[in-house]
Amino acid sequence: MTTHPFLDLAPLTAARFASIEDRVARLLGTEQDVVIMQGEALLPLEGAIRGTAGPGTTALNIITGPYGQTFGDWLRDCGATVFDLAVPFHAAVTAAQVREAFAEHPEIDFVSLVHAEAATGNTNPVAEIGEAVREQGALFYLDAVASVGAEPVLPDAWGVDLCVIGAQKAMGGPAGVSAVSVSERAWARMAANPGAPRRSYLSLLDWKERWIDGGRRTLLHAPAQLEMLALEACVERIEAAGLDAVIARHTAAAAATRAGVLALGGGLEPYVYEAEDAAPVATTLRAPSGVVASELVASALAADPTLPLAAGGGALAKEMIRVNHYGADATREAVLGSLVALGAALADRGLVVDVAGARQTVAKSL
Repeated sequence: MTTHPFLDLAPLTAARFASIEDRVARLLGTEQDVVIMQGEALLPLEGAIRGTAGPGTTALNIITGPYGQTFGDWLRDCGATVFDLAVPFHAAVTAAQVREAFAEHPEIDFVSLVHAEAATGNTNPVAEIGEAVREQGALFYLDAVASVGAEPVLPDAWGVDLCVIGAQKAMGGPAGVSAVSVSERAWARMAANPGAPRRSYLSLLDWKERWIDGGRRTLLHAPAQLEMLALEACVERIEAAGLDAVIARHTAAAAATRAGVLALGGGLEPYVYEAEDAAPVATTLRAPSGVVASELVASALAADPTLPLAAGGGALAKEMIRVNHYGADATREAVLGSLVALGAALADRGLVVDVAGARQTVAKSL
């Protein structure tokens, strides 16, 4: 039998597992407990809601994209009373809108929010919203899966009680493991919740009682070894480059994409109206009138299948294009290649584009 670098590895020790958690905590600048969950980010996203919400919960669920809709469904499944605050997918929510919701429903004690919606290309001002949530005294749950690595994520400074991250986007790491930082208030809410999952893969309390409270000496089950090592490697790479530099690379890629699209023309335009509301992790574009976005993307990918392009999901497939310039694709080459391919696809449809102008604009921006 031959040895393979992905196989026949020595078991991952509890100490190694704990050290990776510590590095993730430093990445987030948090003193809260950080638990690395052995699954894609939907695992802690759902587990955190089911652990802290129940029939006595009154939640403000902020919807700026499809994940916000999912969180509202989970909250209702738990028996919570849910008030949805939905804003157009081409914009961001404001702290003023959140405060208005609190004034209308002062009983709200839980707030769920997505930081950056890669699916719709918007990002929300979490620091300002966190201040409003603190004034209300509500528990603050944040999906930072797409934003971590592309923009600052600061759970302690922002008053976030449950902050879920995944490594597969801007961090440039694996999708098979994820993490959540948990405040003392959130642990207390879970402990008091009779409906919180126990003896379950969704259970954060199991990790608290059997892993954290036990001094992080005995793991609950065999860890996802390869994914944990990949997470460790991607955190090491971010540490070596510097988190600020990684964030700056994503910010520059987003700015270059937005400017390049405007220079390209052909009826293609940013989907998110205001640049300040646009997420650094991905730029969404609105297809020209009469052009189906998914068909335009298919034409562009036919020329180069490696480009970080995708059509919007569901009904958005008709009108939205995503340039997923995150991780290894937060580069001039990926941005320029995407715009050139889209320009060629538009020209094939008889639309007038300025590919040379887009090239010059991207070159100046990145």
